[in-house]
Amino acid sequence: MRNTLLALAALMLLPSVSMAEEGKAKTIVETAVAAKFNTLVAAVKAAGLVDALSGDGPLTVFAPTDEAFAKLPAGTVENLLKPENKDQLVAVLTYHVVKGDMPAAKVLKQKSLETLQGGSIAVSTDDKGAKVNASRILKTDIGCSNGVVHVIDTVLLPTK
Repeated sequence: MRNTLLALAALMLLPSVSMAEEGKAKTIVETAVAAKFNTLVAAVKAAGLVDALSGDGPLTVFAPTDEAFAKLPAGTVENLLKPENKDQLVAVLTYHVVKGDMPAAKVLKQKSLETLQGGSIAVSTDDKGAKVNASRILKTDIGCSNGVVHVIDTVLLPTK
């Protein structure tokens, strides 16, 4: 309980973007483009997921930063972007997406979340804040016309 309260307090201190600031009319993809999530956007395009992430939703996306992608072993991103690896890329990207509108307060009430990929991601808290699997949540509640985005510091990799 103490960790949950500390994590909630830490999340409240994170730079959150209000829906008005974000221009609520932007889709998840448009928001990622505007925020310069270049690697994520390139991966979404290569996977053919632009329409899915621009649709009605609502969806919740745990969006890795470019720095998160850079932490992967050398050549991993380039390999995933190859047309012959599209299925693997789709699996990685959909592992970052949860059906429904899940603001940070709702995420923190869960122990795990089922992803569109079919796996689940663990939700935990510690004295430094909240995490999904081993990835730290850096920024929360970026409102989009079709859901919400939470920024994370590590790419989530599915186990199945």
